Amino acid sequence: MPKSLQYRSGSVIYFQGDTAELVYILQSGKVNLTYQDIETGQDVHDLVQPGEFFGVKSALGRYPREENAIALQDTAVVGFTSPEFEQMAMANTRIIMKMLKVFSNQMRRLHRQVSSLMEKEEENPEMGLFNVGEYYLKNKRFSQAKYVFGRYLTYYPSGRNAAQAAKNLEIAEMSLSKQGQPRGTGSMSPGTQTSSAAGGSGSSGSNMTETARAYYDAVSLISQEKYQQAYFAFKKIEDANEEPEYVAKSVYEIGRCLYLLGKYDDCIKHFTQMITKYPKHPDLGDALFFMGQSYEKKGRKDQAATFYKKILSMPGDRDTGAHMKANRALKALEA
Repeated sequence: MPKSLQYRSGSVIYFQGDTAELVYILQSGKVNLTYQDIETGQDVHDLVQPGEFFGVKSALGRYPREENAIALQDTAVVGFTSPEFEQMAMANTRIIMKMLKVFSNQMRRLHRQVSSLMEKEEENPEMGLFNVGEYYLKNKRFSQAKYVFGRYLTYYPSGRNAAQAAKNLEIAEMSLSKQGQPRGTGSMSPGTQTSSAAGGSGSSGSNMTETARAYYDAVSLISQEKYQQAYFAFKKIEDANEEPEYVAKSVYEIGRCLYLLGKYDDCIKHFTQMITKYPKHPDLGDALFFMGQSYEKKGRKDQAATFYKKILSMPGDRDTGAHMKANRALKALEA
């Protein structure tokens, strides 16, 4: 049987992420549904009026709540289980039509938001990536922030926010250290952990190892367009060979510096050696992309296309930066 439920003003009916068990119809009072706009990241508030239902999609779809539902004043609702709501809806075509209208409006709004977001990212992917990192950092999701800012510095070493991205990356690394989590490498996917933390055993607080600090100092040099200095800094880390994770990261950055210095033959040779030594390097796709770019700079478009196609044939996420860049570069060659 449907349940009559009472909520005092300010009470939470359910939180985002809660298990969805009931569909609600508001009898009296006022309910505020709060969720995050995918385009702006700002909170959006939808008011539920008496006679309207809420919590339908998550309950019928059996997935967690997508929003917070809060009573703005003393409120009375009726809670239906999914079978109870389905039975009532089947007996009342007016409810079905109302549901279709609500869902249709929601889908149109979502479509507009996604379209707008995609257009903005297409126009300025650099700012989009930086803003995502800022969002994660602000919300203390340090592992994701570390990954995103690492990607930003890889794709936009001379970007308008490169210096701030380097600082934010260090903040994320230090925060992870304080939480006792392995810092890993900025080139790995969010949540990936490695057996040896950058700080090593016994490292805690905001202290970073000398190798880690040297690495991020070198990354900062790239953001300042001091490619030759950055090259020597990364080469020093490689030669010292003290922390395997930062050595592997530095080996990749050396190749990137060679490309940025316009030494395309050296870049191709270096990345060829890197791939031989590190066949599963987390930046393999990006290394192949720089090799393709180097061949393109040398006017050897057929060989450049071969590298772009190799990236596109690699298994994994099709939304990675390397895959998207290779796809754009190949289309430009074929245009």
